Amino acid sequence: MDRREWMKQVGETAAAAVLGTGAQLPDGSSEAPSADASFRPRQVQGRVPPDEDAVLLDSNENPLGPSPAARRVAMDAFDRSFRYPGAAYQTLLEQIAEREQVSTDHIVMGTGSSEVLCMAGAAYGLNGGEVVTAKPSYNGLSGYAEGMGAYVNSVPLTEDLTLDLEQMDRRTTASTSLVFVCNPNNPTGTVVDPNALRAFAREVSRRAVVFVDEAYYEFIDDDKQASAVDLVRDGENVIVSRTFSKLFGMAGLRIGYGIARPDIVERIEPYSMGMPNVVGLHAASESLKDTEFQEESRRKIVEAREYTTDVLDDMGMDYADSQASFVFFRTGQDITTFQKKMAEQGVQVGRPFPPYTDWCRVSMGTMDQIKAFESALRTVA
Repeated sequence: MDRREWMKQVGETAAAAVLGTGAQLPDGSSEAPSADASFRPRQVQGRVPPDEDAVLLDSNENPLGPSPAARRVAMDAFDRSFRYPGAAYQTLLEQIAEREQVSTDHIVMGTGSSEVLCMAGAAYGLNGGEVVTAKPSYNGLSGYAEGMGAYVNSVPLTEDLTLDLEQMDRRTTASTSLVFVCNPNNPTGTVVDPNALRAFAREVSRRAVVFVDEAYYEFIDDDKQASAVDLVRDGENVIVSRTFSKLFGMAGLRIGYGIARPDIVERIEPYSMGMPNVVGLHAASESLKDTEFQEESRRKIVEAREYTTDVLDDMGMDYADSQASFVFFRTGQDITTFQKKMAEQGVQVGRPFPPYTDWCRVSMGTMDQIKAFESALRTVA
């Protein structure tokens, strides 16, 4: 398939996904497998509330926003917005390579880490590829791969809501092209044992590419951290993704990246749909220098997370051991009903994550927002 044919297929698939049930592709065939709303535009998801004062705790955004230094640089970058972002791209590329202790040919950048996931989903999902993943987990990659015609082999979580690495290993066969590991997992926020993850990645990567999504890595407690970047440095068949959307508070500026062996980068990079914007590139570059803000951001998110779990303990509600910027807890009622009740109290919480249909993912906000969540929760629970 040449690039023009591939672009046509991608466009048709995306159109079918947005149109929803009953849509037909231009050639009259039935629609492609339905992709989750996790990588659709927010307007398609219907997330924008009628009440502008609503507390938005549904999309894992950092309530602090970008650092003051990044904001200043971003404003200045508007004066360069008539230029293509090549120079800013190269600057950030070199910074990231230095940060991750690899050469620049190990880095692939995207419009958020979501695009990197989609690149991999297309590269390894086309022509009948197979992806092994957990369920529920973030499906930006698996949903996109399914839209490309891949078979998605979903493995249930364990009883404590962590990834079942043993079963994912067993499901990885000669037919598997990629294994997706979200650590911390979204929506549960749980992490796997560091030693188990490393052993899993080394073993399974002999049979398939292992993609480790580390979007929330910075929020993990120090004794539970186990980045897979060192496996990339060791030459393993591994891809790691990172983002500026979470710790750095730049979800709307869409900057992310992947780290992999140069040959893997060469395989997935052709599926990029464009280049990150110049404003986001400059802001991300400045954010990497602002370690004080990074520490403050982490501290405030963890503080909100601990406050939230204290509230849930007080109310006797079960929750997963989150190491991310959100908490997944059991509501005791259908999530769609719970969402509606919370919205009536002015608080928006996360979407359904089957099969956990009486569980809710709440994103961390400012302490005032979390206390508003607490008030609403005590009202409707």
